[in-house]
Amino acid sequence: MIELEGLPELVDPVLIAAFEGWNDAGEASSGVLTHLETAWKATPLISLDPEDYYDFQVTRPIVELGDGLTRSITWPTTRLSYARPPGLERDVVLLRGIEPNMRWRTFCEEIVEICRELGVETAVLLGALLNDSPHTRPVPIVGAVSDPGMARAINLELTRYEGPTGIVGVLQQAFGSSGMRSVSLWASVPHYVAQPPNPKATLALLRRVEDLLDIPMPLGELPEEARAWEHGVDELASQDSEVAEYVRELEERKDAAELPEASGDAIAAEFERYLRRRDHDTDS
Repeated sequence: MIELEGLPELVDPVLIAAFEGWNDAGEASSGVLTHLETAWKATPLISLDPEDYYDFQVTRPIVELGDGLTRSITWPTTRLSYARPPGLERDVVLLRGIEPNMRWRTFCEEIVEICRELGVETAVLLGALLNDSPHTRPVPIVGAVSDPGMARAINLELTRYEGPTGIVGVLQQAFGSSGMRSVSLWASVPHYVAQPPNPKATLALLRRVEDLLDIPMPLGELPEEARAWEHGVDELASQDSEVAEYVRELEERKDAAELPEASGDAIAAEFERYLRRRDHDTDS
């Protein structure tokens, strides 16, 4: 366990977390944390001791050259940072890590204890999974919540998945057992374009976090990158008739399954985002 002395006093902090590995198809969820750390100029807060949770023969450290002569090693771990987004009166704690190889329950207990010390009462965990969703349609987002009201507030479809889980599922249960409100958001990444990065899925998760927390998210270049990614996949699909036919089948299946009111909900959500951003820009 790490020492918790010297942690800063944060104002009404909320946690946003993601892990690389099994929970991170297309690096969509970890991409959100990377984006926010940069956009908000997050301040490093604390790191967990990698000796406690990682098998270095499975998750190996990375060696890097500095000036061509100096070699440094970056160890796999989980790091927390924090930021005060512009125009807000609350702090955001950002947790980004690699799924640990062992001692998951102790790992989660340590994360929960750190969050308690920081005053976090709400945790948002992000994940991404491979699915048969077409790349040409909006990215489906499903979730799991500790409080049903959180799902109703953003019209979140709750997952009905049962089966093997990753550290996101285990950590969410740990937060719930501690009395903390928590929600996990999962983006569906097309399995036929699983290679990272997937900026379209990252953007979809970021917008869902914005809806949930009512915090304007810095989108930066992500909308343009998402459009370029989709265009690139279109080009690849057009060169393979079997892939193109498969995508058309997925599109037809997706369109047939969606109710007409779903489009209205999407339009309403996008309009609410526009109003939120306009009010934020006016206040800034």
